[in-house]
Amino acid sequence: MKLLLVEDEKAMAEALKEILQKNNYSVDTCCDGEEGRDFALTALYDVIILDINLPKMDGITVLREIRTNDIGTPVILLTARDATKDKVNGLDSGADDYLTKPFKSDELLARIRALTRRNKEAVPNSNLIYGDIELNPHTLMLYTPSKNFQLTLKESQLMELLIANRNISVSKNTVIEKLWGYDSDVEDHNVEVYISFLRKKLKAANSKAIINTVRGVGYSLTTSDKEG
Repeated sequence: MKLLLVEDEKAMAEALKEILQKNNYSVDTCCDGEEGRDFALTALYDVIILDINLPKMDGITVLREIRTNDIGTPVILLTARDATKDKVNGLDSGADDYLTKPFKSDELLARIRALTRRNKEAVPNSNLIYGDIELNPHTLMLYTPSKNFQLTLKESQLMELLIANRNISVSKNTVIEKLWGYDSDVEDHNVEVYISFLRKKLKAANSKAIINTVRGVGYSLTTSDKEG
C-alpha cells in the first residue's frame, strides 16, 4: 500500500516515514504544499497524510485542488490547531479524517487502516479481472484457470498497474513511480526483472494474457483472444 506524507517539519516527517515503513507501507514524502499537490494529483496513492500548515501552499488549498481535480484518495489532515472551526473547515474541504498534533503513532496507523478498510468494503469484489487472469491486490494472489500464484508485493503492484491500464502502454518511469516512488534511484533494469517474473508465471499457467514490450515506450497487457 502506497502513502503520501506531506509534512514540512523534517524531524517529524522522518519519524513518521520510518514508523509507516516498519508497518509495511510504501511512503513518499513532500515538504511543501506545492510539491505535495503535484504528487497527489498523480493519483498513485492509497492514502494521503497532509499537514495543514505548509510553506508555498497551505494544506487546505492543496486538499481543495486535489478534490477539484476529482482525486478521491482518502486524506488525513494533520495540524497543531484544535479549534472546532479548523476541523470543520478541513472536513468540509474534502478531508476524510483529522488528527491534532501531538498524536500517538498507533492512532495514526489505526486511522489509516480504518480508511483503507472502508474503501475495500465499498467495493463488494475488489479483485481485478482481465481475460483469464484474476488478481486480488490485498492477498497478492494471482488466479488463472490452471494455476494460482502467491505474488510478491512488487509483482502484485505491477500486475495491478498493467491490468488497470490494459491494452495501452505503461512507461517504465510510470512503473518506477508507482512501485518505488519519485525519489527512488531504481533503474530500468529493476522493472525488466519484475516484468520477466510475471511473464514466466503467465507462461507457466498457459494464460492467454500477454505482457508486450512496446519499443521506446514501455509495456502493455493484452490477451491473445482479445477478451477482457
